[in-house]
Amino acid sequence: MTWQGWLQLALFAALTAAAVQPFGGFILRAADGSGRLVRLLSPLERGLYRVAGVAPGEEQTWIEYARALLALNVAGIVALYALQRLQGMLPLNAPQFTAVPPDLAINTAVSFVTNTSWQSYAGETTLSNLVQMAGITVQSFLSGATGIAAALALTRGFARHSTQAIGNFWVDVTRITCCVLLPICIVAALVLVAQGVPQTLAPFVTATTLEGGNQVIARGPVASQEVIAVMSGDGGGFFNANSAHPFENPTALTGMIEMWLIFLIGVALSGTFGRMVGDRRQGWVLFAAMAVLFLGGAAVIYRAETAPNPAVAASGVDQAPGAWQGGGNLEGKEVRFGAAQSSLFATVSTASSDGAVDSMHDSFLPLSGLVLLANMMLDEVIVGGPGSGLFGILLFVIVAVFAAGLMIGRTPEYLGKKIEGNEVKMTMLALLCVPALILGMAATAAVLPSAVASLNNAGPHGFSEVLYAYTSGAATNGSAFAGLNANTPFYNLTLAAAMFAGRFLVIVPVLCIAGLLAAKRVIPASSGTLPTHGLQFVGLLVGTILIVGGLTFFPALALGPVAEDFAMQAGATY
Repeated sequence: MTWQGWLQLALFAALTAAAVQPFGGFILRAADGSGRLVRLLSPLERGLYRVAGVAPGEEQTWIEYARALLALNVAGIVALYALQRLQGMLPLNAPQFTAVPPDLAINTAVSFVTNTSWQSYAGETTLSNLVQMAGITVQSFLSGATGIAAALALTRGFARHSTQAIGNFWVDVTRITCCVLLPICIVAALVLVAQGVPQTLAPFVTATTLEGGNQVIARGPVASQEVIAVMSGDGGGFFNANSAHPFENPTALTGMIEMWLIFLIGVALSGTFGRMVGDRRQGWVLFAAMAVLFLGGAAVIYRAETAPNPAVAASGVDQAPGAWQGGGNLEGKEVRFGAAQSSLFATVSTASSDGAVDSMHDSFLPLSGLVLLANMMLDEVIVGGPGSGLFGILLFVIVAVFAAGLMIGRTPEYLGKKIEGNEVKMTMLALLCVPALILGMAATAAVLPSAVASLNNAGPHGFSEVLYAYTSGAATNGSAFAGLNANTPFYNLTLAAAMFAGRFLVIVPVLCIAGLLAAKRVIPASSGTLPTHGLQFVGLLVGTILIVGGLTFFPALALGPVAEDFAMQAGATY
């Protein structure tokens, strides 16, 4: 470990905390229509509503809101699937790519519509520029806006009372896309272009190497896709190497910018929540709980990855940091980033449910792999994806206040709303569906010979690769250990099912909770009301998250990274 590495982590934490209130207010003004940009773009907004036949002044019940949300996303899956299957006949297809196979096409369509960005393909050798722009990039915008809309609907459930309405989905998605995501993306894309990220429709070029051979260099509209990919939670890369590729992430500065963009919307929504419920302290409590979990995980991974790899140390290799090397476990990492930024990027990626990578997670040490898995297994509460992080941690808030209410013998309350049986049932449905998908599908893949044949490793690490794949899919993250050949019909179809269920079997119960809460009356606080705006509640919330996650997943983690760590320390190999 070096002081430069710790300084980098501290700088990133400071920049992230500084974004909470300004961008939280920016999102709120866009959502309620009071922002200057909303007023400036109001003619465009009205035109879109007129073409789509939307009545923007009519708010929706949670059932109507959910129906609209599902309709948009199912249509997105169909459209993206069709683009992939027809790309051989469509323009902007140089070099000439053929149709994507059906199982891979449905996997990719579900992946990007569900905000997962799992990629069983190499982007630069599989998809045309048209599919990258009109398919992948468009769905990155819409999937990010969908998550934010769901979070706003749940927040309205806490903020409103005695009403059935939780907003209008079409209005929320339109304003978030046009007035939040698009403006930030335009500015950030120009910054990346200035740093050397390509943005062109020119064809691939062939270069002559020093050895006299020919190498095809892929290029395309990278900057525009990269920005929305990292900011929306759809971290899929234009290139197979993702943010380890110098065309996606050329410098340490672009790496810091991309990490900041990954966290931007997630942390800002905690500020939006505080403003909408009329108590900014509530938003800071949520942010503090996220920060505790993130910083703890980042510290563990940084310490593990900057320590010597026991397997390499046995060969007498010097792994200590010095003037000419960063030191630590550099397998699978870009030397230009080193162990420090790679560790931070991996933590940000898995804590945010984004899935972008600047190093190969399969090469991380077992303890680091355990933390990466745990970040995703906690149901998107450590910042999470845009919107999904906020409603994910609010689900755990409901569990925490319910448990506290049982302990003190009072009806649980949060922000003046009684937390009763229906809300708890919907909360548990949302929280338990992801673990059920992860554990059930991983167990199935671990015993099927055709699925096991896709593994490049045996023993605990091979099991970790399978567990990571379904964790990444069901938790809508999209990163991978990469030691698993997932481009087979079995994995493409089962991962597509995990991604679809992991996204919408959470969002629909969340919207139901929003409708239930919005219909309730506000109960004045009393001397027996549990305070939810201080450090005590931060501790209760963090403890609830860790206990629920630990009890659910520890047996599976013990079979994978824990067993691998013990074997590594004992000198065993696989």
